[in-house]
Amino acid sequence: MLELIPAELPWLIVIAFVAGLVDAAVGGGGLIQLPGLFTALPQQPAGVLFGTNKFSSVFGTGVSAWRYTRAVRLPWRPVLLAAAAAFAFAFLGANAVSLLPRHAVRPLVLVLLVLMLGYTLMKKDFGALHRPREVGRRELWIALAMGGGIGFYDGFFGPGTGSFLIFLFVRFFGLDFLRASAASKVVNLATNVAALSFFIPSGNILLAIAMPMAAANISGAVVGTRLALRGGTPFIRKLFVALVVVLIARMAWDTFGGR
Repeated sequence: MLELIPAELPWLIVIAFVAGLVDAAVGGGGLIQLPGLFTALPQQPAGVLFGTNKFSSVFGTGVSAWRYTRAVRLPWRPVLLAAAAAFAFAFLGANAVSLLPRHAVRPLVLVLLVLMLGYTLMKKDFGALHRPREVGRRELWIALAMGGGIGFYDGFFGPGTGSFLIFLFVRFFGLDFLRASAASKVVNLATNVAALSFFIPSGNILLAIAMPMAAANISGAVVGTRLALRGGTPFIRKLFVALVVVLIARMAWDTFGGR
């Protein structure tokens, strides 16, 4: 295990707190936490850093899901069905990494993000009102497909998982942004647990770093959930748009300019 210089762990704890805060409100904590790990611990293998990131973030996601579900009502049948499908397919996605280069996925994800942003901006009332749809057989099939697709994507690639989930819960189930964010946390928790079932047995976690980062991630999640519940749907919509813009910029850089 790499010995840390004194400055590294406090820096990673700050990063984990901010990541937990942002992720609790609208997702995207991995955009902050994972680059922080790669910057602070460049000598470590990528698999170890991915595992450390997942170990830390799963606790923050769990706390966010718990706090949201105590404060808002969710359509539990499709949410839990999507979570179960996401768990199964996230594990498949993690094992499929060797079959297809991740960089081949970036252009498609970039197009989807741009379309998602355009749709959200054009429809001013998108996610502003809570108009839950009656859950029938069609909605349950949508939940199953949605959970499977997003779960596989998160296990295989990852960036933007929370944003895609929020968008899909608004679009297909009539939830507002607040409740869609809450539902996304339940599904995202399932994908994180599935990923850990791969990373923990393989020893790809630096526990001495991951455990204090997990504590910081939990603290950030508590603050982020509180801000989201107080600010409500308008606050989360603004954060959602901002995060998707950042995702598009990062994905465009990775695809055309960065590497």
